[in-house]
Amino acid sequence: MSERYLYVFLDEAGNFDFSTGGTKYFILSAASKERPFRAYQEMTELKYDLVERGMNIEYFHASEDAQPVRNEVFSIIARNLAGVRLDSLIVEKRKIEPALRPEERFYPRMLGYLLRYVLNGYPLGQYREVIVFTDQIPVKKKRKAIEKAAKVVLTAMLPKTARYRVLHHDSKSNMDLQIVDYCNWAVYRKWDAQDLRSHRLVRPAIVSEFDFCRRGTGRFY
Repeated sequence: MSERYLYVFLDEAGNFDFSTGGTKYFILSAASKERPFRAYQEMTELKYDLVERGMNIEYFHASEDAQPVRNEVFSIIARNLAGVRLDSLIVEKRKIEPALRPEERFYPRMLGYLLRYVLNGYPLGQYREVIVFTDQIPVKKKRKAIEKAAKVVLTAMLPKTARYRVLHHDSKSNMDLQIVDYCNWAVYRKWDAQDLRSHRLVRPAIVSEFDFCRRGTGRFY
């Protein structure tokens, strides 16, 4: 049996508020890759470099980090994109039909759609296991729905000899969840604010940015 493992790290941007006070977009991104994770050591070194410069930094989070920190993190990510595949699902929320808007329906559907597309791009028969990571999901109902969506997709697509797991790790403890957070933030900034500065740095790894509502409706195609 193959000893290759495929890792998929997931991150979301935007909120689940479909009122006029909510975000315009909801964006879900996946960073998929195999080991070794080359950026990990550089990110760890940067964290302690920043501590030695007097900063109290526990982990990296793109929307909260100061711009000088973001610059250094993106520089590391950009140097280590070989072997990394980035895919994003772009949802303009106002175009989603009301029946799909409840969080327990909306998130699993979007997750399933993205995972199916990502996994379809890999020779899954060559992998011993697919391991999917998300950040910790605080709401139990949402966590179960997400797990179910991921398992339905993985069960349908993986060879019967392959194994898979869906793991929920606190992003503070998982450097690759922090990296996909940065990549997803770059995509979000492009769509929400037409800010391409960070997007250009991760662009070489982007395989898809699929506009889910490109035909004017929140239905699947």
